[in-house]
Amino acid sequence: MRKIQTIRDGWSFRDMDGNRAAVELPHTWNAKDGQDGGNDYRRGTCVYDVTFDAPAFEAGKERVYLQFDGVNASANVLLNGQPVMRHDGGYSTFRADVTELLQAKNELVVEVDNSVNGRVYPQKADFTFYGGLYRDVTLVTVANEHFDMDYYGGSGLQYTATVDGADATVQVCTYINEAAVAANATVAVTLTDADGKTIAEATGTEVSLPVPVVHLWDGLDDPYLYTLTATLLKDGTPVDEVSCACGIRYFEFSPKDGFHLNGRPYPLHGVARHQDWRDIGNAIGIEHMERDLALILEVGANTVRLAHYQHNQYFYDLCDKVGLIAWAEIPYISEHMPAGRENTFSQMKELIVQNFNHPCIVTWGISNEITISGHRYKKDMLDNHHALQKLCKEMDPTRPTSLACYAMCGPFNPVSQITDLVGWNLYLGWYVPGLFLNDLWIGFYHWVYPNRCLCFSEYGAEGMPNLHSSHPRRGDNTEEYQVKYHEYMLECFKRHPYMWANYVWNMFDFAADARDQGGEPGMNHKGLVTFDRQIKKDSFYLYKAYWSKDPFVHICSKRYVNRAESVTTVKVYSNCPTVALYANGEKVAEKTADKVFMFRVPLTGTVELKAVAGDLSDTATICRVDKPDPAYKLQKKGDGNANWM
Repeated sequence: MRKIQTIRDGWSFRDMDGNRAAVELPHTWNAKDGQDGGNDYRRGTCVYDVTFDAPAFEAGKERVYLQFDGVNASANVLLNGQPVMRHDGGYSTFRADVTELLQAKNELVVEVDNSVNGRVYPQKADFTFYGGLYRDVTLVTVANEHFDMDYYGGSGLQYTATVDGADATVQVCTYINEAAVAANATVAVTLTDADGKTIAEATGTEVSLPVPVVHLWDGLDDPYLYTLTATLLKDGTPVDEVSCACGIRYFEFSPKDGFHLNGRPYPLHGVARHQDWRDIGNAIGIEHMERDLALILEVGANTVRLAHYQHNQYFYDLCDKVGLIAWAEIPYISEHMPAGRENTFSQMKELIVQNFNHPCIVTWGISNEITISGHRYKKDMLDNHHALQKLCKEMDPTRPTSLACYAMCGPFNPVSQITDLVGWNLYLGWYVPGLFLNDLWIGFYHWVYPNRCLCFSEYGAEGMPNLHSSHPRRGDNTEEYQVKYHEYMLECFKRHPYMWANYVWNMFDFAADARDQGGEPGMNHKGLVTFDRQIKKDSFYLYKAYWSKDPFVHICSKRYVNRAESVTTVKVYSNCPTVALYANGEKVAEKTADKVFMFRVPLTGTVELKAVAGDLSDTATICRVDKPDPAYKLQKKGDGNANWM
């Protein structure tokens, strides 16, 4: 019943210097300079404008809304010279009724601002704040009487589900606009199964739908989705309709043995994701999100931390469909800004209202590394966190809150005690020496706070596919040290099964224009996959060996071709029990091991390697050289402190 028109073509873009260019949406002006280092990408106000024909609508009977799915970071919107709305926050949906402003031909102007300020988050963080109209802009035509479209970008439909034995109940609330109330419009709610069969139906704005012999949404094992549909009827005639996927599940977090899904332990092991791509920035499309999801599933993750802001609705939908558990959060990050308090509340309201119905989401993230900039405004910061905690519990009592702390936030810091769950961003063994410190820290925290649900919300090490060493060391940025680090961490987490989740930082390399590390400025290289999604680093295959059920075999250090040693170590990752290695057609050895297989291979001239596990195989070529190849060593170390801090 709704008509949706997407405005992608015909846009004119004017940059901060007054230069104009024709662009198509999605668009960001920082796709290049936000990724090349120097912390000098353009931040300020740029202007987008487009001329469009008014959509066909029936005057007096229909309304037209202008909707933005994401504009970073602030937007001032004008239509035909008249102000429409202003929105602060770069990652959420916002809309306004523009019916009265429409003409036959319309000029839409959007002033987009990502400049430095003290009131809109984020302002200080380890990623690039791309400016632009980087998600869809649409015109939505609805009847005069419609489901509410004016409350924090929501759909007007919200459900919660409770499970009782083999059965369940879905409680549904719908919100209609004043015109619908005045017209005595009614709401019909229907729940259908995956085959389209009606399971339950009722009439009213608040209804309970019984679901006998419920089919649960059960994570990756069985992400079953019902469909919930609400139809608005005026004088018995449908005039508006909204729907959503409905996943029925229950879960809990235990400080003793972690996450439980539908009454059984379901250990969470996953990755964090930033949304940007090389040369594209945040102006990604459906194909980019689907590629990201495919890689996350291939590595075997069952949960994803969608950092550090609200992601595209389509990605949350994908998580629902495949059963990926999600952590959703707002960009209240790194530094408390007293003038930004209201912005934390508005972004949290938008996050919850717009994402309430996603079964994949199990926690709302309140902040990330908020104490990293010191103790300025500490009292105000703590008060703000308590207020956000209260807001979240009022808006959604069904999900716990979470918070991610950095190492500078000690375990006794009061900010770490506010939320229901807590995560720690610790890089012990990377930024500081001593991988063993991870075990000590986890054990100490659990001993001090045995009733606090603890996770590692971030951990990782830089890994450059072009840098290699037979003797990797912390800080060398080699692919070999990255796997050494992660090998330790995976075994470490096995020793602490009470943690509710652990999230690799990061699934993908991402842009952080203030960084200068690893020989490529502007990047954070902790990803398991490169920024362009073309290279799966060896660490990717390590995690696949631990997490994935799909059998495979992978020879590590393939890009480390030239080696100045007479005997070299060849490492193989596999989730098969036995692996045989061949060198120039001759068997070196066959070994039984758990995930990591080590072989010593004499190296003379060129050696063709082949690893075999059952019917699976992988190949690589290595060569003996007289002296170490300098191309494998970091040539430009840069400033060790030249990162975002």
